[in-house]
Parts: sequence; C-alpha cells; structure tokens
Amino acid sequence: MNMILLFFFLSLISQVRSEPILTVNPKTLSKSGDSVHIQWFGIESPSKLDWLGLYSPPDSPHHNFIGYKFLSSSSSTWESGAGSISLPLTFLRSNYTFRIFRWTESEVNPEIHDQDHNPLPGTKHLLAESETVGFELGRGPEQIHLALTGREGEMRVMFVAEDPEERQVRYGEKEGEWEGDVAVARVGRYEREDMCHAPANESVGWRDPGWIFDAVMSGLKGGVKYYYQVGSESKGWSTTRSFVSWDKSSNETIAFLFGDMGTATPYLTFSRTQDESISTIKWILRDLEALGDKPTFISHIGDISYARGYSWLWDEFFNLIEPVASKVPYHVCIGNHEYDWPSQPWKPDWANSIYGTDGGGECGVPYSLRFNMPGNSSEPTGTHAPATRNLYYSFDMGPVHFVYMSTETNFLQGSSQFDFLKHDLESVDRMKTPFVVVQGHRPMYTTSFESRDAPLREKMLEHLEPLFVKNNVNLALWGHVHRYERFCPLKNFTCGSMGQKGKDWEALPVHVVIGMAGQDWQPTWEPRPDHPHDPVYPQPKRSLYRTGEFGYTRLIATKEKLTLSFVGNHDGEVHDMVEILASGQVLNGGDDNHGKVGAVHKVDDVTRYSFSHYVWGGSVLVLGGFVGYVLGFVSHARRQIATERGWTSLKTEER
Repeated sequence: MNMILLFFFLSLISQVRSEPILTVNPKTLSKSGDSVHIQWFGIESPSKLDWLGLYSPPDSPHHNFIGYKFLSSSSSTWESGAGSISLPLTFLRSNYTFRIFRWTESEVNPEIHDQDHNPLPGTKHLLAESETVGFELGRGPEQIHLALTGREGEMRVMFVAEDPEERQVRYGEKEGEWEGDVAVARVGRYEREDMCHAPANESVGWRDPGWIFDAVMSGLKGGVKYYYQVGSESKGWSTTRSFVSWDKSSNETIAFLFGDMGTATPYLTFSRTQDESISTIKWILRDLEALGDKPTFISHIGDISYARGYSWLWDEFFNLIEPVASKVPYHVCIGNHEYDWPSQPWKPDWANSIYGTDGGGECGVPYSLRFNMPGNSSEPTGTHAPATRNLYYSFDMGPVHFVYMSTETNFLQGSSQFDFLKHDLESVDRMKTPFVVVQGHRPMYTTSFESRDAPLREKMLEHLEPLFVKNNVNLALWGHVHRYERFCPLKNFTCGSMGQKGKDWEALPVHVVIGMAGQDWQPTWEPRPDHPHDPVYPQPKRSLYRTGEFGYTRLIATKEKLTLSFVGNHDGEVHDMVEILASGQVLNGGDDNHGKVGAVHKVDDVTRYSFSHYVWGGSVLVLGGFVGYVLGFVSHARRQIATERGWTSLKTEER
C-alpha cells in the first residue's frame, strides 16, 4: 500500500513540475549482484525508443554508458509515462547513476552501432537523471577465483579490491578456525596506458580495474576440504568459501572443460554478451554439488570474457564464475579475443588474415594480470605494456597430464613454446600419468567454414601434429569454433584403425572442438567443393559427432580409462561420449559406428551422478529471468531498421 501511495504521490509531483522524475532504491547495495529498483514518472508522449542508461562513474559523458535498457521492453506500464525496473549491479569501484533519454527513429545514425551492426541509442535528449547508487564499505573483496600452482600442498587464490591496502587469505580445516594459517597477498594492477588501442584505452571502454590480489595457501594436506576467507580486519572479510585440496596421489581425475563462454549482462551494451554462459555455469555448479568433496578443476580454453576492450565486462565475467571459481581451480589459456591486435609482435606473412583486432586493444593485459597460471611463460608485447603471461604450461592431476598452449603466439619449430611442448611431452611418465590431454584455442581440425584460419591450421599440422602423434597424445581439445565436434583418432585427416572386428588398432590423438560454452556467433559448415557458395557440407567420416548445441565437457579418468562426455545445456544430459584406454585404444565412436555416436546417452558408473537432490534456488531463476530479456517492440523495431538499411543483426562467421 505504501508503494502505491508513493507511486501516486510522485506521479502528481511530476505532473505539477512537468518534468520526468527518476528514482532509485536502495541508495546503497551490499555486494555485487544485489539489485536496485528504478522508477520513472512523468514522461510525456512516451516513445518506444526511450531508453535508460547505466553510468559508472556517475560523471561519465552521456555516450560513455555501461549499458542500456529500452523502457518499452522493461516495464508494462511504459505507455503511461511511468514504470519501474530492477537491475542487479556489479561493483565497479565507483558509484552508479541512471539517465533516461528520448531517441527517435529519425535520429538513427548507421555509423554508430554495436557489434551486430544494430544502431546504438542516441543521447541528444536527456529527460531525467537519478541520484547515485553505491556499495557498502567493509564487505570484503570480490571476484574470488582459485588456481593450482603446480606444486603439491598449495592453492592459489586471486581477488579484486578497490584499494591496495594489505589483504590476506586465512584458511583452515574447520570453518571459522583459522589456526594461524594466514598468507599475505601480493597486489598489482594495470593502467589505461598499458592498453594498446581503443576501445580499451579510451574513456568509452576504460574503467578502473581495481587492485588485483594474489595469495598462495601452502602446507595443505592432499584431498582435504579447507575453508578460507580473503580480506583484512580494517577493510572487511569475504564470506567463507571452501575447496578440496589437490591430491597428487589420487587415482582419479575429474575436470570440466570448455571454450568461448563469455559472460551475460542484464543490459545491452557496445559488445555482444553471452546469455548462454549462465546455463553453462548452472549445470557445472550442479555437477560440483553432486561430486561433494572430490578434487576437480575447470578448464576454459580461450575467449574468456569477450570484454574486447570494454573493461566492465571482465568484472561481470568474474562475478558470473565466482560461485564455481571460488570452489575449484579455474584454469585458462589465451584466445584471440584476449590478445589479438595488429601491433602484436608475432604476425608472420602467412597470418595476415588471421590475427586481427579481436582483442579490442587489450593486447593480453587484463588476461595476463587477472589470472596466474603455473609456470612462467611470457612474451614481450613490443610496446610499453607488460609482457603477456599464461601462454603455455602443464601440470599433473591424478592419472592425467594436462598441457596448455597458445595458438596466438609463436608455436613453430625453433620457438620457445615449441621447445616447451616438445620437452614437456617427451618427459611425461606414462606409468604415473597414462593420459595426456593438450589444450589450445584455435583448432587443428574443424569442419566449420573457417577459411581465414586455414593457414594457421596448416602450420599446426606441420609443426605440432607430428609432435602429438609421436608422443601419444590422447586428447587434443580446442575452442574458437562455437560448436561441439568430435573426430576419430586422426593423423593427417585420416582416421586410424579402432581395432574393431579383430583389426589392429593405432594410438592417435582424438581431436575435440569444445567452443560451445556461450558465444552464439556460429560459423557455417564447410561448403561442398563443387558448390563453394553453398555451406551444406555432408559430415565427413572423420567427424563423428557435431552439434550447434551449447554445453560443456566432463572428463573423468582412472589409471585404466578416460571418459570425455559432452553435456548439453538445454537439458543437462550427456549427448556424446568417447572412452580411451590407458593403452591409447579408443573404445567407442569409431569407424564401425559412424553416425550412431550421437545417440550415446549411457553414462559410465564413474560418471553417473545423482542430481535428484539438487534443486536450484530462486536466485538462479531470477538471474536467468532478467538476463533472458525480451526487447519486444524495440527488438522488432531495431531488426526492421536494420533490414531496411541492409544491416546484419547476427554475425555468422567466427573472428
């Protein structure tokens, strides 16, 4: 009743003043993800293209918004000139304010558009501006994520705070009883001038990234559950988190692997965001809950946040993954959308069509400082920016040796990366870790129409495939193509024998493309040779299973067998599976059941989880609801405008 009276009262005031009113409540939020309720009144002759802009910091120029929402798609009462919307906000180390603008179709500027070539709203006519909204002090750091260091008895934790004052991590086997186990975090940051180009180094894309803290918990017992907090007495502590420590002697390996996930936002912005990332994290969190206290980790192989020079999307990404990344190690390798820019130092003649502007001027800087992977690989940027890190590394997890590589920097024979890969693969103790899994961003094999990447794939086949075959790599996992595709054991585009019907079998790498975790810009399939303009390519024999469905893969291995399963986001069920023995023999998905592998739904005993007890809370439902926004007439209007002007609303090729 009070809200109705307030609504009525403010409506009367706005009519008397004949000016729109924009209010926000509450003025102070507790943490990232909390929502602010926004109300507006008194908009005369409402337009379907009137829009609400989000600004942080509050003194940002009109065109430097964080994001925007059309009023007509946000409130059912918009035609009355009044309405409301609730939006969750991510802490950007600055307050927020909101502004409403009038925008008409006659003012559409085709030169100012988003990455889908849809017009960005104009800021010529400001109607109303709100008071500021801030965040409570003393609530502790955010964006908490774990990583293995590669050393036994350790776990790295990284997080972000608004100032460089000392922060720590305190930890122990009992919640709230830290037993004196405290580690001081190192602190660092990157600056606007470290970025190599726009939008990353311009005011439209740059925001304060905060201070990045890095601490290592040591002296951990293998396979034990630990509780921890990050922060300080003076600045506040985070809520208590927990993880299960790395058990080097374990005979079981569990991992969740994918590429190209990105992040979701409850608003539109300059850069396209990835709503499907919410489902990917939802199902992985379900699996983690079902696993209980078993060590596991996550592997995200390139195209991490898709920030592409818009700094706040890194904050949105870490806010999205924190529920899983604060629970299990989150490992990454570099992709084109973290790194690529024409000024980067390694760009051979054959790669002129490959390494473009996909990094949005970031040139690997946020990626290098926001993560800290095992090893010490780095490459100079050729500018004043800090060297690019986290390029190639490896570690053992149970019976599996995991290797990460960079497809964006030099991997040819004679390079430091090639030397690392050669020495690493030749040094694997197959008695200790019978399985070897190599991961990188751009695929060596794909049947999507990735013509621009063809020269790179040729170099990978020339320089890396012999190395993989000689050293009996079991699995090669790739992203970049936003689909799931599994190949037969391959060498030079030829399937090796699976040993079926009494035939001899040959141990060859199984290549799998797993770039289906969130980004929805889909490439077409490779066209037929005799119809180069028709992307209707019959699935070749080497491609045993391919789909455009979103999801992730689940790897489970013992010393006897490795199982890789593809879990689809639409139902959380297994839709494809391959099993590999320690000998290198592939048990299923071979030459005698081509075309049938897609029907696999059986899950091995070791991967059969009971999820019946796991029920998602209302917060996830609410989160899914507001991100799955419907633009209604505005979306239709934008598409219609785009069609009339010959614009494209969806991109169909990978970049």
